[in-house]
Amino acid sequence: MKTGGQLIVEALQANGVKRISCVPGESYLAVLDALYDTGIDVLVCRQEGGAAMMADCWGRLTGEPGICMVTRGPGATNASAGLHIARQDSIPMILFIGQVQRDAREREAFQEVEYRRAFTEFAKWVGEIDDARRIPEFVTRAFAIATSGRPGPVVLTLPEDMLVEEVEVPAAQHYMPVEAHPGPSQMQAFDALLKQAQRPMFIIGGTRWSEEAVADFQTFASRFKVPVGCSFRRQMLFDHLHPSYAGDVGIGINPALAKEIKEADLLVLVGSRMSEMPSSSYTLIDIPYPKQKLVHIYPDAGELGRIYRPDLAICAAPAEFSAALKHLEPPAAPLWAERKSAMHDAYLKWSTPPRTGPGQVQMGPIMDWIEENTPDDAIFTNGAGNYATWVHRFHRFRKYNTQAAPTSGSMGYGLPAAVAAKQLFPEREVICFAGDGCFMMHGQEFITAVRYNLPLITVLVNNGTYGTIRMHQERDYPGRVSATDLVNPDFVAFAKAYGGHGELVEKTADFGPAFERARASGKPAIIEVKLDAEAITPAKTLTQIREKM
Repeated sequence: MKTGGQLIVEALQANGVKRISCVPGESYLAVLDALYDTGIDVLVCRQEGGAAMMADCWGRLTGEPGICMVTRGPGATNASAGLHIARQDSIPMILFIGQVQRDAREREAFQEVEYRRAFTEFAKWVGEIDDARRIPEFVTRAFAIATSGRPGPVVLTLPEDMLVEEVEVPAAQHYMPVEAHPGPSQMQAFDALLKQAQRPMFIIGGTRWSEEAVADFQTFASRFKVPVGCSFRRQMLFDHLHPSYAGDVGIGINPALAKEIKEADLLVLVGSRMSEMPSSSYTLIDIPYPKQKLVHIYPDAGELGRIYRPDLAICAAPAEFSAALKHLEPPAAPLWAERKSAMHDAYLKWSTPPRTGPGQVQMGPIMDWIEENTPDDAIFTNGAGNYATWVHRFHRFRKYNTQAAPTSGSMGYGLPAAVAAKQLFPEREVICFAGDGCFMMHGQEFITAVRYNLPLITVLVNNGTYGTIRMHQERDYPGRVSATDLVNPDFVAFAKAYGGHGELVEKTADFGPAFERARASGKPAIIEVKLDAEAITPAKTLTQIREKM
């Protein structure tokens, strides 16, 4: 006989869970008690949104569901920000929520929420375990749903009294992953379409990749000499210095690359949904009938043909499709090889940062310093804001699993993700980019990094404004600044007060030494970079945007 709390933890262990993030609550004390006797690492966080974002990052970097536990009501609604990120980014994650006792439901009891109504838009499945004897069934189903087809988050709610009832059930077993493979006839059709093309273009993205799959796809690109772009914030899927790399297909796309995509005679989407951001607000590909011949490879049949009608649809995970590419033979002299080289040269030019700009701090030389002084396997995280453009455009990703950033554009993600990444890969350097507005959304998780001795480095770009909104404001309502100015703390003092290391950069030349001191400190660190608000984008100042220059 075991309690529901013990059975939840045993099911997690059976499914290989090694870590969870949580904010504790009285609604699931029985689970916390059961965790006491296990080797599962429990990261205690300071706000449920940060805890959920950590679980998202674990799922993002491992392909296995990240696990988060929160209490009912306000705890659960705080966590919904992380659920939304995981849903839009197709990240496997399971959120366990303590729930009111069963005999109090539907009375608006203390902190009661009906999650099946509230969270349906945020999760692939929302379930409630009414009977402790069904815990192995529900947990196995949660893992299967979170990882199958298009991955995503699952919510399981746990009534408080269910967790303390004692029952006898079979031992939990590991869930069975389900993979989708391309068929031989589909690969033959793909091969024929590719060899008939003169201007092919590949765009890779999404999840369900692996290090081996990335290597397989890069080998294919080398053999066939095809141009390859990466979907928004999926840049870690292809070596940016590979001669086939054409650039990122996302916000602020290189106009030359956008033109090539529109003029391609064959467009191959691998693992990517090609949603609003990578499609430049659905302008790169016509809906529902693309001008380009379209091959769409995706692991969920429900996404194939949902927005774009493909000429060839292949329901397969990226890893399985990439493995199947090994069996194709390239043409002797690909017609597109010269075009591929020109596209890579255009990317190199586009990703070279500017040397000058307004103010005493220039982000271009700072990005150059980072490129020259950080290892290829360093993990970069960020949330949302104009500051992220500097990483998004000018950092050249070389290896798989070096990026954690939300395609959903959620602020506050970078720091919790950096905590999770450093906990997962303690031997690797983890660099969080954040804006002053973005950092303060989940800045309290800096103490989580301190508590668990996770020496990440946060490059905090402080321009005293919600920069992206200010940019749009100056474009649409020039000179009428409203609700975008910020008053900030002393971030160096903030870092030190939390037990970390703090540095202030007010001149470009100060950055390198400040970074080296932060690295040498062995502590979680914040490097506050004072950037002039005029330097709102790499290409234009606020004044130029306001005056339509």
